[in-house]
Parts: sequence; C-alpha cells; structure tokens
Amino acid sequence: MYAQERRQEILRLAREEGRVEVVSLAEGFGVTSETVRRDLKALGRAGLLRRVHGGAIPIGRLDFEPDLGRREATAVEEKERIARAALDELPREGSVIIDAGSTTAAFAALFPSDVRLTVVTHALPLAARLADHPGIELHLIGGRVRHRTRAAVDAWALRTYGEISADLVFLATNGFSPDTGLTTPDLAEAAVKRVLIAAGRRVVLLADSGKSGREHFARFGDLRDIDLLITDTDLDPRDAREIEACGTEVRRA
Repeated sequence: MYAQERRQEILRLAREEGRVEVVSLAEGFGVTSETVRRDLKALGRAGLLRRVHGGAIPIGRLDFEPDLGRREATAVEEKERIARAALDELPREGSVIIDAGSTTAAFAALFPSDVRLTVVTHALPLAARLADHPGIELHLIGGRVRHRTRAAVDAWALRTYGEISADLVFLATNGFSPDTGLTTPDLAEAAVKRVLIAAGRRVVLLADSGKSGREHFARFGDLRDIDLLITDTDLDPRDAREIEACGTEVRRA
C-alpha cells in the first residue's frame, strides 16, 4: 500500500471511529509506529486530523460520541485500574454522587460489601449494578434518558441535583486538558455534569489517558474544579504536571 492510500484509509477510520491510535494502526497496516506518526503529521498539516496523546481525531468532529457499548470496550484494562484506584477514595459511610460513564460503571461494579453509603446517580446502568447492594441507599435521578449514554438529563435531573450536597462526586468526561477544560459532545449531558460538580464537596475525575487533550462540543468545567484526577500510567508526565499546575492532584494507576 502506498503512503497516500494508507493516509486515506487512516482518515476514513478516524471519521468512522472518532479516533485512531498509533499502535493499532501500525499493527493493522504492518508498518512501524514512526511511519504512522509521519502519516498523522501529514494529515495534521493538511488540516484533516488533530493529534492527541497516542493517536489523532478528525477535525470537525467535536460532536462525535461513541455509544455505551463501544465506550465500554475501549481501554478496558486502563479503566479497570482506574476503578480499583478510585476505591481508595470511597468512604465507608456518607454520601456520594456517581456520574454516567464507562469508567464510573466499572468503579460501581467493584463496590465492597462493607460500605454504608447514600449513592445518587442519574445513570441507569450504574443504578442496576448497585440496586442489590445491601449497604447502599440508592437514589436514582429521573429525567429524559439519552439512548446513547442511558443517562437522565434535562430539567428534572438538573432540579433534583440542585437540591443535593454530597460528600463526594465521582465524575466522568469525554475530554480534558488544561487549555480547554472538561468537555463532552452533548449540551444536555454537559449541563448535568456542571451541576454535579457544584453538588460535591470533593470532586474526583475518573478518566483514562486517551481522553487527555481531546476537545468536544460542550464545555462543562475547568480542571481547577477537580480535586483529584485518577487516570492511567500512559498519561504523559508533562501533561500531568500541567494539570497539577491547575491545582488538581493527579494519580496514575
């Protein structure tokens, strides 16, 4: 395959999937990672892709949002490590809010049996995982349920969260960076995440390194709103230092 043909295929994959990874592209095309990086650089100069940590995303696709199944199948090992590390932040009693997301869902699946917590969530998958937990008083926030995320949004959810003050919020995001802050593709989801941040006395962001540097359509906060970011070890140390300069503690699992 000629370089131009390979680059056209990379661009097609990026537009279909919303993101391409250097390692997987190199394996798929049978070339070196350095060759793929040159391809991504050329596509970036052409204004077709934007480089992010470990790969690239198509320019003009700030609204791309993979469905829940696809997100749960992405960076599975990293999300599992993040979820286990987040257990260190989970109190044995008190109140917590858990945001909708694939990493927060992995976290909820690991809740130990000895906790005695009031848990609030607007995410149907999380509620289903926690409904039978003997030590949890579960509150499910209502509203319009988005099919893509299985999460409640709009006025009912916003009004209810506005009446809550919790010890801890475990937050999810589609993208984060010191420059663009916290972003997600959907305005309704962003509005809910914004009130979640306001409802927590301490906010812990659970996000894998693949979301670092990614920017989406709807912005809902700054990294200075986050007390602790739990991510994986692939986060570039330079990026970690920039995030910590915002006042956010970074823990790589």
